[in-house]
Parts: sequence; structure tokens; C-alpha cells
Amino acid sequence: MLTIRRKISVLFVAVIIFIGGFLYLYNQIYLATGKTTTQQTILVQKGDNALVVGEKLTKAGVISGKYYLAYYLWKGGQIHSLVAGVYEFAPGVKIPEVARVVTGGQVASTRVPITFPEGWTMKQMAERLSNNNFSGDEFLAMAKEPSQELKNKYTFLTEIPQGKSLEGYLFPDTYYFAKDATTQDILEKMLKNFNIKMTDALLDEISKQKKTLYDVITMASIIEGEVQTDEDRKIVSGLFWNRLKIGQAFGSDATLEYVLGGNKRQHSLAETKTDSPYNTYLYKGLPPGPVSNPGISAIRAAIYPIETEYNYFLSDPKTGKTIFSKTFEEHVVNKGKYGL
Repeated sequence: MLTIRRKISVLFVAVIIFIGGFLYLYNQIYLATGKTTTQQTILVQKGDNALVVGEKLTKAGVISGKYYLAYYLWKGGQIHSLVAGVYEFAPGVKIPEVARVVTGGQVASTRVPITFPEGWTMKQMAERLSNNNFSGDEFLAMAKEPSQELKNKYTFLTEIPQGKSLEGYLFPDTYYFAKDATTQDILEKMLKNFNIKMTDALLDEISKQKKTLYDVITMASIIEGEVQTDEDRKIVSGLFWNRLKIGQAFGSDATLEYVLGGNKRQHSLAETKTDSPYNTYLYKGLPPGPVSNPGISAIRAAIYPIETEYNYFLSDPKTGKTIFSKTFEEHVVNKGKYGL
């Protein structure tokens, strides 16, 4: 049996642990703030639960942990009171205020959500901006000839050859722009996103392979326009890098599409003879620059290609499935089989 003194000691330790836990929880909920030093925009989607919302807020640095928000909402009987919408949070906000905002539906109504799909060109992005009451013409002009001031803000832009545009570096994503956002604001938000996505690990791998970021983004833009799945992108990446090594023309419809416009997956013989340095049917090697703005999957595929024995591929016009072949003869048979 425990002695009276032992019981008191155990009780004392239990009380200390309880008080310590209570004080820690109180601090995390009522006093602690997240790590962000800039205003953050968070999208709460219909069906998101407290932990999902808490995870988004934690990753953005708005709060210190998702479980603290979930506990606070549960304790206040608001665990099922989240309101879908776009919310803005200033640095230093605490969980009670965060909870009040996301359960009160205080959405950031002054923001305009705009989605730029993966593989879009600057021209397509400019058109979407124009359709949302922003100056697409100014966006296109500034993206074609970025100022030195803009280049100086982002070290990855120093690799862009003189006279080249920001094509390839305008990261495709859903953005929330203030209604009075300037073209400079829009470009910087997209470039900042690119900078975040290109982690040190990815940049180190590019350097280890003795490649330039510009070449990798150019390759990624071609891959983005050719195939749809992550696995296919890696295989096509290996195929194209091998063609570059042995001096075989890419013969990419994605690069020809950049020259001709439109959205054709198969071009005529006459079209493949269009004279342009971006036409990889006529000119070997990488084109002069990116032919679209690729997403992170295509970028990662360009960095981490899969080596295979394949040297040709085509897309099934009905399903979009990629059909690979090892020899030109096999490729010709597949083209006939799929009506290409």
C-alpha cells in the first residue's frame, strides 16, 4: 500500500502536470500566434471540417496548430459552424479571433478569385485577367518585357536570357487578387508562388545535374503540353532528355501549338514545316524558351525523369492515354491503329 506521503507526492505531481497542461493549452489558444509575417488568404471549402481548416491555417502560419483551433471550436459548440468562403488574416491573430471569422462568414469580398490552369500561356492568362476587369494588355506587356526592378527581386529570374519574357515562371494556380491590384502586384504574386514551389531540394538537384533552371522549365512546359499523368510525364521527360542528348528532334506538337496557337494535339504535315525556332519538328534541341507555364508535376518530371527504352509516343485521341513505342516502325503501326 502507498504511504500517505507517497500518495501526497503522486497527487502533487498529477496536479502539477494538470496545471502545466492547462497553462500550455491556454497559451496556445489565447496567447500564441502563427509564424506568418504577412497577410494570408485562406479558402474554406464547403465540407471542410475543423481539422482541415486548421491544417490550412497552420500551413499558412496563421495559427500554431490545427488541434488547438478544433478544440476551441468544440469547446464553444461551434465545431460544425464553419462557413465556406475566402478569408484574410493579418499576422499576429489569435485562435479566438480566427474562430470568430471562420464561423461568422466574414469573407474577403474585396478579392477576385482567378484560376490559371497548368499549361496556360501568358496570352491566355492575360485574356482571363481582362475578363475579370484587370488590364490583360498591361499584364502581357510587362510579362514580355519584365523590368530590371522586378528581376532583381527574384534570383531565379537572373537565368532568363536577355530579351526573354516571364513565360514559364508565372505559376499556374488559383489566386485571390484585390480588386484594385496593379499589374505589378499580380505578377509579383505569381512569381512569389513560383519561388515557393521551387524548393532548395529541387534547385539543388538541377544544379547537381548540371542543368539550368531555364532549360528545366522549358522542358517542363513541353511535357505539360504533351501528356496528362504524373507517370507518363516522367517517362516522356526521360525520352525527351535522351533525344536532346543524341541530337534527335523533339517533334513536339506542344511547341508547334505555341507557334500556331489553337489547341490541336495533331498537326498536318504542312503545319510541321512552319518555320519558327519554336518548331521542334524542324529544329533540334530545346526551343528558345518555355512554351507555357507548367505546374509543379511537370516541373518535377523534368527534374526527375524515368529512363526507359521508349523513344516514341502518341496520345489516344479518344481516351488521352499515352501509347509508347521503342522503335519508329512500332510508332508508325500505333499511329495507324489509333487513326493518327
